[in-house]
Amino acid sequence: MVEKPLATTLADAQEIQSLAAKNGIQVLTNFKTSWYASNQYVEELVNAGKLGEIRKVMVNDGHQGPKEIGVSKEFLDILTDPLKNGAGALVDFGCYGANLITWLLQGEKPVSVTAVIHQNKPDIYKNVDDEASIILQYPKAQCIIQGSWNWTFGRKDMQVYGNRGYAIAQNATTVRQRLKEKSAEEVLKLTPRPEPYTDPFSLLAAVINGSLILDKNDLYGLPINVTVVEILEAAKESAKTNKTIFLKKS
Repeated sequence: MVEKPLATTLADAQEIQSLAAKNGIQVLTNFKTSWYASNQYVEELVNAGKLGEIRKVMVNDGHQGPKEIGVSKEFLDILTDPLKNGAGALVDFGCYGANLITWLLQGEKPVSVTAVIHQNKPDIYKNVDDEASIILQYPKAQCIIQGSWNWTFGRKDMQVYGNRGYAIAQNATTVRQRLKEKSAEEVLKLTPRPEPYTDPFSLLAAVINGSLILDKNDLYGLPINVTVVEILEAAKESAKTNKTIFLKKS
């Protein structure tokens, strides 16, 4: 199991995938949002058709900044190294949205990726971005990912809008939903997910001992997370060139 994202370059991610297939190795990518009961509930609504076809998804992730929240010097050095981290907030928090939307859309890749980055705090983050907005365009849907080291407070939330209803995963166990136009918005308080979905190490152990078999469209699995790296690489290229990047079809 590796910490998110799977890799900093698409070439590395594809090599990991190739070697894993060749040697029969399970490779998992850990995202904190994978453990959220709220995200799992929203996915169930999508699969049950209660939201209709997905039209827009907005995923917001980040905090006040790694230095501001007091991460260790060693971790800060990695996060602010454009080679070791791949970028700044774009990779650190943009990866969550790419992971979730790819999962919700059953592994579908976006048609195009457009990204804008900025250094709001160049005195602190001299070599990497601290602000990133990524737009993923699909044939019938758009996803807006906001990864930032400039939020007032830490956040990890997702909004999913279909042509029938919407659901907002406000935090790990809170969902706001409105499934009919004439119905009022509901607020649901969910029970946290059970073992082994309580922490990454419990899940890793379950996969290793064979008590849990992950499906192909799993948040932790290689297919989704190779696509995540492809999206992030395209986002970096878009931000660098000020152009929309169109992805090649598989």
